[in-house]
Amino acid sequence: MDGSSDWASALLVAIILASFLLNFTDIPQKMQLWRWASYIRKKLFIMERIESDGKEKAIRYFSRFGVKNPREIVEGFLSNYFVISPVDIEPTDIIRRLKHLLRTRDSAVKSYVRDRLVNADEVSRHNAEVVLEIVSVISQINKVVKHYFQLGLRFSNWILVMQLALELPIILKLMQSYHDALDAFIKGVPIGDGAGPLLARWFVGYDAKGELVAEDTELIKTQYKGRNVYVIKAKGPGATVGWPGDAVEKVIEMLGGRVSRIITVDAALKLESEETGEVAYGVGAAIGDPGPEKIAIERVATKYSIPLEAVVIKMSDSEAINVMNKSVYEGVKKALNVVKKIIEEKVPEGGNVVLVGIGNTVGIV
Repeated sequence: MDGSSDWASALLVAIILASFLLNFTDIPQKMQLWRWASYIRKKLFIMERIESDGKEKAIRYFSRFGVKNPREIVEGFLSNYFVISPVDIEPTDIIRRLKHLLRTRDSAVKSYVRDRLVNADEVSRHNAEVVLEIVSVISQINKVVKHYFQLGLRFSNWILVMQLALELPIILKLMQSYHDALDAFIKGVPIGDGAGPLLARWFVGYDAKGELVAEDTELIKTQYKGRNVYVIKAKGPGATVGWPGDAVEKVIEMLGGRVSRIITVDAALKLESEETGEVAYGVGAAIGDPGPEKIAIERVATKYSIPLEAVVIKMSDSEAINVMNKSVYEGVKKALNVVKKIIEEKVPEGGNVVLVGIGNTVGIV
């Protein structure tokens, strides 16, 4: 009897002590911190491998052009190029300033690649620019994750570490998508984001020749059932999105504003409940740029009271930057029928319509 009482007393003391440690010390938080930190370290190992493999792919790609120091070219780009956002506390002319910064960076990247790939053609240089940009994004993701992880450990902030651990599966999936996208640009094949330019090319046919209307952006004039269609897309087959805002503005001004419709076609991020390749139709400028190109289209449309029609093909962010799959391809076919219907129903015979295929034109002439 006494033995049983001693065991019960010891168990009660143990329960009280455990309760005290769990409720009045930070031991549980420390345990959670160790648990989440261990999980993150495993994922960081995978991320390091993805970044390293991405760099090696880029280095092998640059080696094709006979450069002597491909590794220095890749590493030099990763360490030297960034953009500082314009001052937004004073919003006056912020779009003009942002456009200037984006153009300056674009010119710097083009110059960086052109000076080093002297034996490459224009298409290869465009693809090389995007390859460098992708490797840079992968590297930046890795740096940011490491930053918050080390910050959480430094201050024993288990909540920050836990949040990072919970977000890592999504971050890792995005990083892997960028890594996989390297193959598309290295091989020069169409990607999901090329849905807009592909539709534009289908509309005019592969024999139609265009003229440069803005940097890396071409205009192709055609007829459709008595309507004058001015088709704008990035000039392929190199990897570029062009400057569609400038192009639309120039074409509208060239026509004196006598345009019945501006139709923009672009890829759009789908919700998880939506199917890849779904086509949606709405109002506005369908273009996912930081602002300057979109606002250029909106301003010229407002100036001449031209209705803006938007047609989008739904896909995930991973599908947008990787090789175009069958679902997206079929979606482009559906979108083409929607565009033709809009022209037939909303543009009078003899009228003018501007059709803009927004997106990256890699692999699309």
